[in-house]
Amino acid sequence: MKLSAFKFDLPEKYIALHPAQNRDESRLMVINKKEQTIEHKIFKDVVNYFDDGDVMVMNDTKVFPARLYGNKEKTGAEIEVFLLRELNKEAHLWDVLVDPARKIRVGNKLYFGEGDLVAEVIDNTTSRGRTIRFLVDITDEEFYNTIDNLGETPLPKHIQREAEPEDRERFQTIYAKNVGAVAAPSAGLHFTQQVMKRLEIKGVTMTPITLHIGLGTFRPVDVEDLTKHKTDSENYNVGEETVTLVNNALANKTRICAVGTTAMRTLESSVSAGGLLKMNEGWTDKFIFPSYEFKICNAMITNFHLPESTLLMMACAFGGYDLIMEAYKVAMKEKYKFFSYGDAMLII
Repeated sequence: MKLSAFKFDLPEKYIALHPAQNRDESRLMVINKKEQTIEHKIFKDVVNYFDDGDVMVMNDTKVFPARLYGNKEKTGAEIEVFLLRELNKEAHLWDVLVDPARKIRVGNKLYFGEGDLVAEVIDNTTSRGRTIRFLVDITDEEFYNTIDNLGETPLPKHIQREAEPEDRERFQTIYAKNVGAVAAPSAGLHFTQQVMKRLEIKGVTMTPITLHIGLGTFRPVDVEDLTKHKTDSENYNVGEETVTLVNNALANKTRICAVGTTAMRTLESSVSAGGLLKMNEGWTDKFIFPSYEFKICNAMITNFHLPESTLLMMACAFGGYDLIMEAYKVAMKEKYKFFSYGDAMLII
């Protein structure tokens, strides 16, 4: 398919600047592929679509406050450093984006806080990209605690406001565990302990995978021919317990639901030749768009995504292009909220 097939006009008023007051009271659009129907619910109603033996796969990555503000040595110029990913734990090497890029050159030292952290720029990677080395002699735990104290919640640029203290909690799933993401797996933001308990009582099993989301998830596609698009690689892990649960569900033909596009990408990156889920870890740059054939899941929870985004393309691949694009028209007519803090969609 072509990029232009995923273009539509989305006025800024539809992009949620804040989350719903209560996580599980965001709106939920339910798309039934077989019946070709669209229903309007509240997220807590999601429980009604699952039964005993069903499995939900959730991304337990944890967002860290990746946006740091500091000063350049000598001049004291204010700079922003966005931590993308750790390249070498022992050497404290990081892949970062810097702003203003023209002022930050190889050899510069950067200071954060009251000298709590000092970093040296050691390489240029892209026009805004740099490799930096933090000049520290502390444990990993102390290092991340310092980042936690100095950093700001990395809200995506489409949420056009400053990060607020509440974002520390709300731009994070309640089951986040493994630190490494610079963006939240947004479909999981709607879950509460109450919803998870009600699912558990019904016999639904919730099981984790980990995929550390990078900024590439928001990077625009700039080629019309989608077969020529390359996505950024992201680190992931699929453990033994999840493999057993998912493969049992496949054998029993019960519902397997990916909570979010990142969970779906991870599962589809870990399929054996026999069509089963396998233990796996590493990096995936899998790009899913119509007419991809899904191997594992028969349900997906996702948010409403931006025009021409890879996330919209995956939703269309899973739900059917015509049905999902029609659902998006309905969503705007019904004033659903879009993007990371927006409303949810269940595709079954």
